[in-house]
Amino acid sequence: MGASAAAVSALKGRRRISCLTAYDATMASLVDRAGIDVILVGDSAGMVVMGQDDTLGVGMAEMSLFVSAVAAARPGALVVADMPAGSYAGAAAAASNAARLAALGAQAVKVEGGAEVAGQVRAIAARGIGVMGHIGYQPQSGGPRRRGLTRADADSLVASAQALEGAGAFAVVLEMLSSEAAGAVTRAVGIPTIGIGSGPSCDGQVLVLHDMLGVYERLRPAFARRYRDLASEITSAAAEYRADVESGAFPSSAHSFSMGAA
Repeated sequence: MGASAAAVSALKGRRRISCLTAYDATMASLVDRAGIDVILVGDSAGMVVMGQDDTLGVGMAEMSLFVSAVAAARPGALVVADMPAGSYAGAAAAASNAARLAALGAQAVKVEGGAEVAGQVRAIAARGIGVMGHIGYQPQSGGPRRRGLTRADADSLVASAQALEGAGAFAVVLEMLSSEAAGAVTRAVGIPTIGIGSGPSCDGQVLVLHDMLGVYERLRPAFARRYRDLASEITSAAAEYRADVESGAFPSSAHSFSMGAA
């Protein structure tokens, strides 16, 4: 399998870290071919793959399926699996469920929360499994969508990141922090910060693949740059296929075979 959590962590201060989500072997292979550093098997699959309104419907069964599919691509990138809601309610459960995902091919896991999950982070790390933290907006538990709008809140975010680092996390996702707060957190810790909607000061960035490709249309986060509009391309290709089927243009002799003269 691919890179280690330690190798990704060591990129802090050397170069920016790229991270994209993927949920199946085909997309993981394509993302990996592009040289992406980290593939996050996110619980965002609940929305962009399963059609749910949020991430809360993803459990260990679903995450196990997605992790197995991504791992089947044998990517060179570091594969990080989201710990789904309810899977790390205590240190013992966190370590056990992280081990399940690691056995399926994840080299690291991601948990949401700060000091309140330090015990879980420590328990997972003790198993030799990399742990990525996640502070700021936390989709599994809700709360204010934008964080770090005051000095006091920025200070609390710094404390959360430091607690995660102290517990053994190798990196931390910063979601929807003000640019100033994200910069403060990035300077305050010795592990990489991976931003999503948190400005340019982070050590790396993560996007949901379906947002980046422009195929998920139910929600369009302002921070998610669309590098392609594949929704239109896919719809156009499907319409062209339908027309060819109806007209008889497809399949042609080039897409068929015959018995032969004998």
